[in-house]
Amino acid sequence: MFTTVLMIEKPLVPTDVELLTTLHGDEDTSFVVLMQPHGDQDRLLRALDDVALGELDQAVREGEEPEGNAAVRPAERALTHSLEALRAAGSEAVGQIVEEHPLDLLRSVVEQTHADEVIVLTRPHLVEEFFHRDWTSRARHKVGVPVLKLYAHEE
Repeated sequence: MFTTVLMIEKPLVPTDVELLTTLHGDEDTSFVVLMQPHGDQDRLLRALDDVALGELDQAVREGEEPEGNAAVRPAERALTHSLEALRAAGSEAVGQIVEEHPLDLLRSVVEQTHADEVIVLTRPHLVEEFFHRDWTSRARHKVGVPVLKLYAHEE
């Protein structure tokens, strides 16, 4: 069985599930999903990314997104939805909310599960990517398995 640690920021949509579950052909897959709730420090970066991508309406609405403790409940719902979708597609899936130090948790989960790879499924983060401060760039220096970045689809 091929084990993937999957880092996500939003619930998986059917297109994401299909991509993830067919990425390795007919091989059985197992996912450990780490869901990162929005953080207070991310609001400015998200707004800058929205502006850079020409999504001005989304940049204006960034202040409406729940953050900190208020973001945990929506993250739990997103995680539950994503796990159910992966299971419905025939994969094994477990997961947890990232509460602190996402990259430290990622490293320990990779070690504990003997994962074959890490996939970071994210929306574009142009500012962080430019400075190599995004999860994918930072994870490549923390874990001893391949790290792949995929862009999440919108519904």
